[in-house]
Amino acid sequence: MFHLPLARKKQQKTLENLNKEKKFTKKPSWLKVKLPTGESYKNLRKIVSEHELHTICTSGNCPNMGECWGAGTATFMILGNICTRSCGFCAVKTGRPLPVDLEEPMRVANSVKLMNVKHCVITSVDRDDLKDGGSIIWVETVNAVREISPQTTLETLVPDFKGDWDNLQRIIDVAPEIVSHNLETVRRLTKQVRIQAKYDRSLEALKRLKDGGMKTKSGIMLGLGETEEEVIESMKDLRAVGCDVLTLGQYLQPTVKHLPVVEFVTPEQFSKFEKIGLELGFRFVESGPLVRSSYRAEKHLF
Repeated sequence: MFHLPLARKKQQKTLENLNKEKKFTKKPSWLKVKLPTGESYKNLRKIVSEHELHTICTSGNCPNMGECWGAGTATFMILGNICTRSCGFCAVKTGRPLPVDLEEPMRVANSVKLMNVKHCVITSVDRDDLKDGGSIIWVETVNAVREISPQTTLETLVPDFKGDWDNLQRIIDVAPEIVSHNLETVRRLTKQVRIQAKYDRSLEALKRLKDGGMKTKSGIMLGLGETEEEVIESMKDLRAVGCDVLTLGQYLQPTVKHLPVVEFVTPEQFSKFEKIGLELGFRFVESGPLVRSSYRAEKHLF
């Protein structure tokens, strides 16, 4: 039986102490986002609802939802909407997941077809309760999309599978056009931000993906208390394992129960990081306050 980790309680106490001193901080002008509008967005919202899809756009409170959905694109989240991990930054619900839905791969594929998606991004919750970590459903979803929409290219944003590399190998074997795994934060803050994850395990996952012939991508959130030197160190660590694409975006606190924002990083600093990333050898660097993992994902094909 799956139980929430005891560490979650300790983390919650830490968050409560932090938030006694610091509630939501007023956002700067460069983080203001227009509300989603337009017929294209409304139609996509209807399809997602009718097909009972879980999108990271909604579960993750993505600030780009209006822009992406309005342009007729979407990122799908498979394996349910309840995560077995309790990361301090994530708005996705933590708890005991429902049984795997074996019809989900075909439902996602049908929706990709209905929406005429040209480049489909798929992500998932962590399913540490499953022996295969959900990797079999991952493979079935990729295959289903390819069967119904062979013209659609795919990016898979995968978990670390707790270091069970046989499960990661299933992703390599099905060979999506791009495979992404997010580092999320710098080494020093990993234990606080990603309580059940390990910095070096994420790097190892990316290395194995690259060694398996994948085009790889990773993302880091800024504003959690990291220093410029630490961000650059993480960028170098990612390049050392061959990571091709990097996204850098501003962390936004989903609720008062989550980690508070320590700093709102300026657009100028994001531009500086973009320049450094390109100099380090990343093929693409998306760096800006509103950038998220799947932002402009269709441009990262090479």
